[in-house]
Amino acid sequence: MSDLENLRFVALGDSQTEGLGDGDDTVGLRGWADRLAEQLALHHPGTQYANLAVRGRTAEQVREGQLAPALALRPGLATVVAGVNDLLRPRFDADEVAGHLEAMYAALTAQGARVATLTFPDVARLTPLARPVGSRVGALNHRIRQAAGRHGVTVVETSRHPVVTDPRLWSPDRLHASPLGHERIAAAVAHALELPGSDDSWTRPLAGPPVVVPAGWRAAAGELRWVASFLGPWLGRRMLGRSSGDGRTAKRPALLPVRTARAGDASTANGPRPGGGPG
Repeated sequence: MSDLENLRFVALGDSQTEGLGDGDDTVGLRGWADRLAEQLALHHPGTQYANLAVRGRTAEQVREGQLAPALALRPGLATVVAGVNDLLRPRFDADEVAGHLEAMYAALTAQGARVATLTFPDVARLTPLARPVGSRVGALNHRIRQAAGRHGVTVVETSRHPVVTDPRLWSPDRLHASPLGHERIAAAVAHALELPGSDDSWTRPLAGPPVVVPAGWRAAAGELRWVASFLGPWLGRRMLGRSSGDGRTAKRPALLPVRTARAGDASTANGPRPGGGPG
Protein backbone atom coordinates (compact mmCIF):
# COMPACT_ATOMS: atom_id res chain seq x y z
CA MET A 1 0.00 0.00 0.00
CA SER A 2 3.02 2.29 -0.18
CA ASP A 3 1.67 3.91 -3.38
CA LEU A 4 -1.47 5.26 -1.72
CA GLU A 5 -1.45 8.94 -0.83
CA ASN A 6 -4.52 10.79 0.46
CA LEU A 7 -5.96 7.41 1.38
CA ARG A 8 -9.70 7.05 2.00
CA PHE A 9 -10.35 4.30 4.53
CA VAL A 10 -13.92 3.18 5.30
CA ALA A 11 -14.80 0.53 7.91
CA LEU A 12 -18.06 -1.42 7.73
CA GLY A 13 -19.33 -3.78 10.42
CA ASP A 14 -20.86 -4.28 13.85
CA SER A 15 -19.82 -3.68 17.46
CA GLN A 16 -16.28 -4.99 17.08
CA THR A 17 -15.52 -2.49 14.32
CA GLU A 18 -17.41 0.25 16.18
CA GLY A 19 -14.94 -0.35 19.00
CA LEU A 20 -16.89 -1.83 21.91
CA GLY A 21 -14.51 -2.95 24.64
CA ASP A 22 -12.00 -0.20 23.88
CA GLY A 23 -13.24 2.89 25.71
CA ASP A 24 -16.94 3.48 26.32
CA ASP A 25 -19.83 5.68 25.28
CA THR A 26 -18.81 8.34 27.82
CA VAL A 27 -15.18 8.94 26.83
CA GLY A 28 -15.60 7.60 23.30
CA LEU A 29 -14.84 4.30 21.62
CA ARG A 30 -11.53 3.67 19.93
CA GLY A 31 -11.36 0.10 18.59
CA TRP A 32 -9.18 -1.71 16.10
CA ALA A 33 -10.41 0.24 13.06
CA ASP A 34 -9.54 3.57 14.72
CA ARG A 35 -6.17 2.14 15.66
CA LEU A 36 -5.58 0.95 12.11
CA ALA A 37 -6.51 4.38 10.77
CA GLU A 38 -3.85 5.90 13.01
CA GLN A 39 -1.25 3.49 11.61
CA LEU A 40 -2.30 4.31 8.06
CA ALA A 41 -1.98 8.03 8.75
CA LEU A 42 1.63 7.56 9.82
CA HIS A 43 2.54 6.23 6.38
CA HIS A 44 -0.03 7.79 4.04
CA PRO A 45 -0.20 11.60 4.19
CA GLY A 46 -3.72 12.96 4.00
CA THR A 47 -5.43 9.78 5.18
CA GLN A 48 -9.16 10.23 5.75
CA TYR A 49 -11.25 7.75 7.71
CA ALA A 50 -14.95 6.92 8.13
CA ASN A 51 -16.39 4.25 10.42
CA LEU A 52 -19.93 3.20 9.50
CA ALA A 53 -20.16 0.26 11.94
CA VAL A 54 -23.07 0.00 14.38
CA ARG A 55 -23.35 -2.52 17.20
CA GLY A 56 -25.89 -5.33 16.96
CA ARG A 57 -26.01 -5.37 13.17
CA THR A 58 -26.24 -8.65 11.26
CA ALA A 59 -24.42 -9.13 7.95
CA GLU A 60 -27.63 -8.38 6.08
CA GLN A 61 -28.15 -5.18 8.06
CA VAL A 62 -24.57 -4.10 7.43
CA ARG A 63 -25.10 -4.63 3.70
CA GLU A 64 -28.44 -2.81 3.68
CA GLY A 65 -27.39 0.12 5.84
CA GLN A 66 -23.68 0.63 5.22
CA LEU A 67 -22.73 -0.53 1.73
CA ALA A 68 -24.32 2.32 -0.22
CA PRO A 69 -22.87 5.03 2.06
CA ALA A 70 -19.47 3.31 1.84
CA LEU A 71 -19.57 3.25 -1.96
CA ALA A 72 -20.54 6.93 -2.00
CA LEU A 73 -17.34 7.70 -0.06
CA ARG A 74 -15.28 5.95 -2.79
CA PRO A 75 -12.73 4.34 -0.46
CA GLY A 76 -9.28 3.23 -1.49
CA LEU A 77 -9.34 0.80 1.42
CA ALA A 78 -12.38 -0.79 3.07
CA THR A 79 -12.75 -3.35 5.84
CA VAL A 80 -15.83 -5.56 6.06
CA VAL A 81 -16.25 -7.49 9.30
CA ALA A 82 -19.69 -8.89 10.14
CA GLY A 83 -21.39 -12.17 10.95
CA VAL A 84 -20.91 -12.65 14.69
CA ASN A 85 -24.43 -11.43 15.44
CA ASP A 86 -25.71 -13.98 12.93
CA LEU A 87 -23.70 -16.78 14.54
CA LEU A 88 -25.41 -16.21 17.88
CA ARG A 89 -28.98 -16.24 16.62
CA PRO A 90 -31.20 -19.37 16.80
CA ARG A 91 -31.52 -19.51 13.05
CA PHE A 92 -28.17 -19.41 11.23
CA ASP A 93 -27.51 -20.03 7.53
CA ALA A 94 -23.80 -19.82 6.70
CA ASP A 95 -24.48 -19.54 2.97
CA GLU A 96 -26.92 -16.67 3.48
CA VAL A 97 -24.56 -14.75 5.75
CA ALA A 98 -21.61 -15.32 3.42
CA GLY A 99 -23.77 -14.17 0.52
CA HIS A 100 -24.27 -10.78 2.15
CA LEU A 101 -20.55 -10.51 2.87
CA GLU A 102 -19.65 -11.47 -0.70
CA ALA A 103 -22.04 -8.87 -2.10
CA MET A 104 -20.14 -6.23 -0.15
CA TYR A 105 -16.77 -7.60 -1.24
CA ALA A 106 -17.91 -7.57 -4.88
CA ALA A 107 -19.33 -4.06 -4.86
CA LEU A 108 -16.37 -2.47 -3.11
CA THR A 109 -13.68 -4.21 -5.16
CA ALA A 110 -15.57 -3.48 -8.40
CA GLN A 111 -15.27 0.20 -7.54
CA GLY A 112 -11.51 -0.18 -7.13
CA ALA A 113 -11.18 -0.43 -3.35
CA ARG A 114 -8.79 -2.78 -1.65
CA VAL A 115 -10.87 -4.79 0.82
CA ALA A 116 -9.82 -6.67 3.94
CA THR A 117 -11.86 -8.97 6.17
CA LEU A 118 -11.34 -11.23 9.20
CA THR A 119 -12.00 -14.82 10.16
CA PHE A 120 -13.43 -15.43 13.62
CA PRO A 121 -12.00 -17.38 16.59
CA ASP A 122 -13.82 -20.30 18.15
CA VAL A 123 -15.68 -18.67 21.04
CA ALA A 124 -16.11 -22.07 22.70
CA ARG A 125 -12.50 -21.69 23.82
CA LEU A 126 -13.58 -18.65 25.81
CA THR A 127 -16.76 -20.04 27.32
CA PRO A 128 -17.94 -23.68 27.36
CA LEU A 129 -21.55 -22.56 26.98
CA ALA A 130 -20.71 -21.37 23.46
CA ARG A 131 -19.55 -24.82 22.35
CA PRO A 132 -22.60 -25.37 20.05
CA VAL A 133 -21.53 -22.29 18.08
CA GLY A 134 -18.12 -23.76 17.21
CA SER A 135 -19.29 -25.58 14.08
CA ARG A 136 -21.01 -22.41 12.88
CA VAL A 137 -17.79 -20.43 13.25
CA GLY A 138 -15.88 -22.98 11.18
CA ALA A 139 -18.55 -23.02 8.47
CA LEU A 140 -18.65 -19.23 8.20
CA ASN A 141 -14.86 -18.90 8.17
CA HIS A 142 -14.66 -21.42 5.31
CA ARG A 143 -17.17 -19.45 3.27
CA ILE A 144 -15.47 -16.14 4.03
CA ARG A 145 -12.22 -17.51 2.62
CA GLN A 146 -13.98 -18.77 -0.51
CA ALA A 147 -15.85 -15.51 -1.14
CA ALA A 148 -12.76 -13.41 -0.46
CA GLY A 149 -10.75 -15.51 -2.89
CA ARG A 150 -13.23 -14.83 -5.67
CA HIS A 151 -12.85 -11.06 -5.30
CA GLY A 152 -9.21 -10.59 -4.32
CA VAL A 153 -10.10 -9.65 -0.74
CA THR A 154 -7.35 -9.81 1.90
CA VAL A 155 -8.27 -12.29 4.65
CA VAL A 156 -6.78 -11.64 8.08
CA GLU A 157 -6.57 -15.11 9.61
CA THR A 158 -7.07 -14.28 13.25
CA SER A 159 -8.84 -17.61 13.79
CA ARG A 160 -5.71 -19.72 13.28
CA HIS A 161 -3.57 -18.45 16.15
CA PRO A 162 -4.00 -19.69 19.73
CA VAL A 163 -3.27 -16.27 21.21
CA VAL A 164 -6.60 -14.88 19.97
CA THR A 165 -8.45 -16.79 22.69
CA ASP A 166 -6.23 -15.59 25.52
CA PRO A 167 -8.75 -14.14 28.02
CA ARG A 168 -6.61 -11.02 28.36
CA LEU A 169 -7.54 -10.07 24.80
CA TRP A 170 -11.26 -10.12 25.60
CA SER A 171 -13.67 -7.97 27.59
CA PRO A 172 -15.59 -9.51 30.50
CA ASP A 173 -18.54 -10.17 28.17
CA ARG A 174 -16.32 -12.54 26.11
CA LEU A 175 -17.88 -11.16 22.94
CA HIS A 176 -15.84 -8.00 22.41
CA ALA A 177 -12.11 -7.47 22.38
CA SER A 178 -10.39 -5.67 25.24
CA PRO A 179 -8.18 -2.65 24.44
CA LEU A 180 -5.25 -5.07 24.12
CA GLY A 181 -7.36 -7.27 21.86
CA HIS A 182 -8.28 -4.35 19.62
CA GLU A 183 -4.59 -3.46 19.46
CA ARG A 184 -3.79 -6.99 18.28
CA ILE A 185 -6.55 -6.96 15.66
CA ALA A 186 -5.26 -3.66 14.26
CA ALA A 187 -1.74 -5.13 14.14
CA ALA A 188 -3.06 -8.22 12.36
CA VAL A 189 -4.79 -6.17 9.67
CA ALA A 190 -1.75 -3.92 9.25
CA HIS A 191 0.42 -7.01 8.79
CA ALA A 192 -1.96 -8.49 6.21
CA LEU A 193 -1.94 -5.17 4.34
CA GLU A 194 1.89 -5.10 4.55
CA LEU A 195 2.05 -1.69 6.16
CA PRO A 196 5.61 -0.48 6.85
CA GLY A 197 6.80 -1.58 10.27
CA SER A 198 4.16 -4.30 10.64
CA ASP A 199 5.10 -7.93 11.33
CA ASP A 200 3.71 -11.16 12.76
CA SER A 201 4.33 -10.25 16.39
CA TRP A 202 0.56 -10.07 16.89
CA THR A 203 0.45 -13.88 16.58
CA ARG A 204 2.78 -14.45 19.52
CA PRO A 205 1.67 -15.34 23.06
CA LEU A 206 1.26 -12.50 25.53
CA ALA A 207 4.07 -11.84 27.98
CA GLY A 208 3.68 -12.85 31.60
CA PRO A 209 2.02 -15.84 33.21
CA PRO A 210 -1.16 -17.08 31.50
CA VAL A 211 -4.54 -16.49 33.10
CA VAL A 212 -5.49 -19.33 35.43
CA VAL A 213 -8.79 -20.80 34.24
CA PRO A 214 -11.02 -21.89 37.14
CA ALA A 215 -12.19 -25.48 37.38
CA GLY A 216 -14.98 -27.32 39.11
CA TRP A 217 -17.54 -25.30 41.06
CA ARG A 218 -15.57 -22.08 40.56
CA ALA A 219 -15.85 -22.51 36.79
CA ALA A 220 -19.58 -23.22 37.07
CA ALA A 221 -20.09 -20.14 39.25
CA GLY A 222 -18.20 -18.02 36.73
CA GLU A 223 -20.38 -19.28 33.90
CA LEU A 224 -23.53 -18.50 35.88
CA ARG A 225 -22.31 -14.95 36.53
CA TRP A 226 -21.58 -14.54 32.82
CA VAL A 227 -25.06 -15.76 31.90
CA ALA A 228 -26.68 -13.37 34.37
CA SER A 229 -24.56 -10.37 33.40
CA PHE A 230 -24.24 -10.77 29.62
CA LEU A 231 -25.97 -13.72 27.98
CA GLY A 232 -29.28 -13.21 29.77
CA PRO A 233 -29.73 -9.57 28.74
CA TRP A 234 -28.66 -10.43 25.19
CA LEU A 235 -31.24 -13.24 24.97
CA GLY A 236 -33.85 -10.94 26.47
CA ARG A 237 -33.32 -8.38 23.71
CA ARG A 238 -33.58 -11.10 21.08
CA MET A 239 -36.88 -12.36 22.49
CA LEU A 240 -38.28 -8.83 22.43
CA GLY A 241 -37.01 -8.19 18.91
CA ARG A 242 -34.60 -5.54 20.11
CA SER A 243 -30.93 -4.86 19.45
CA SER A 244 -28.16 -3.05 21.30
CA GLY A 245 -27.89 -0.89 18.20
CA ASP A 246 -31.50 0.33 18.19
CA GLY A 247 -31.55 4.10 17.79
CA ARG A 248 -27.83 4.31 17.11
CA THR A 249 -26.03 5.71 14.09
CA ALA A 250 -22.45 5.40 12.88
CA LYS A 251 -19.94 7.15 15.13
CA ARG A 252 -17.98 8.56 12.18
CA PRO A 253 -20.17 8.61 9.05
CA ALA A 254 -18.05 11.09 7.09
CA LEU A 255 -14.47 10.92 5.90
CA LEU A 256 -12.37 13.01 8.27
CA PRO A 257 -8.63 13.53 8.73
CA VAL A 258 -6.87 11.24 11.17
CA ARG A 259 -4.51 12.33 13.90
CA THR A 260 -2.01 9.90 15.35
CA ALA A 261 -2.32 8.36 18.80
CA ARG A 262 -1.38 10.21 21.97
CA ALA A 263 -0.90 8.66 25.36
CA GLY A 264 -4.09 8.65 27.37
CA ASP A 265 -6.45 9.12 24.43
CA ALA A 266 -9.44 6.78 24.42
CA SER A 267 -10.17 7.72 20.82
CA THR A 268 -7.58 9.37 18.65
CA ALA A 269 -9.15 9.08 15.22
CA ASN A 270 -10.77 12.46 15.69
CA GLY A 271 -14.25 13.49 14.65
CA PRO A 272 -17.81 13.72 15.99
CA ARG A 273 -19.36 10.80 17.85
CA PRO A 274 -23.08 10.82 16.97
CA GLY A 275 -25.26 8.01 18.27
CA GLY A 276 -28.09 7.00 20.55
CA GLY A 277 -28.11 5.93 24.16
CA PRO A 278 -27.01 2.60 25.63
CA GLY A 279 -28.37 -0.50 23.91
